[in-house]
Amino acid sequence: MSLHSVVVGVGSALPKKRVTNDELAQRVDTSDQWIVERTGIRSRYVAGEGETTATLATAAARKALEHAGVDATDIELIVLATATPDQTFPSSATKVQAALGINDCIAFDVHAVCTGFLYALSVADSMLRSGNAKKALVIGAETFSRILDWEDRTTCVLFGDGAGALVLSAEETEGGILATKLHADGRHNDLLFVDGGPSTTGTVGKLRMKGREVFRHAVVNLADVLNEVLAAAGLSSADVDWVVPHQANARILDATARKLGLPAEKVVVTVDEHANTSAASVPLAFDTAVRDGRIQRGDLVVLEAMGGGFTWGAAALRY
Repeated sequence: MSLHSVVVGVGSALPKKRVTNDELAQRVDTSDQWIVERTGIRSRYVAGEGETTATLATAAARKALEHAGVDATDIELIVLATATPDQTFPSSATKVQAALGINDCIAFDVHAVCTGFLYALSVADSMLRSGNAKKALVIGAETFSRILDWEDRTTCVLFGDGAGALVLSAEETEGGILATKLHADGRHNDLLFVDGGPSTTGTVGKLRMKGREVFRHAVVNLADVLNEVLAAAGLSSADVDWVVPHQANARILDATARKLGLPAEKVVVTVDEHANTSAASVPLAFDTAVRDGRIQRGDLVVLEAMGGGFTWGAAALRY
């Protein structure tokens, strides 16, 4: 048997405040019907005072460690995917490290927006299989509410805050992470971006998006990368028990499933409750489906995401 990265624990965390579509309609020119018909979103969670990307990431990590039965001091690697870090530097991963009471381990952030968790998972998998660590925390955490233009109803209704985490263990097994595939194409910067940054405007900036163009690219790219990662693992769509997709838009999820010939009941959907939580959405949805009993040990699970950049990727794993 060869060394593989096995998911031994899952966890997630959400801010205290839940905001429904009707509540949002009191703030911007929109309605519950308008949002649901176009996105499938019914609510989202918004970080309040004292809640940050790092605090949400820490809470998700604690739950994942408890689920795994692993002590924080056994973690030798933390990879945190986020586009909304607490500070420009140091990394939010080091803040999680300190909060967990880990005095020394490898800790850094990965920035690939909504695909960030897939990038982080792939990096952690490579480091575990190469012997750089035996146990790792891979986290996706975001507070996108802090970079939204709350007067732009086409974007502010789409996003929410949250965090999800997996504990990975390097083990001699045929299961675990079977394959990952990652892509990026920087030519599409102007379709989904934030109009600020330390070296340009000196400000955080606000999220901007051309929704129709993003939708078109997403359906094609996600279907392609899912087929690619299944081929790399020597599998087909018929072998898949569950798809855990990036929770961007219910219409994208439906269209991608149809392109792959997968029944809708095999797709884990949480976008209705959580909205788009960017890098947090895949691990948050994974945790939800494990906790409610849908995903069982031995199931073949495929993860996928696409985000600004454009970046996109997928992973196939035996849970």
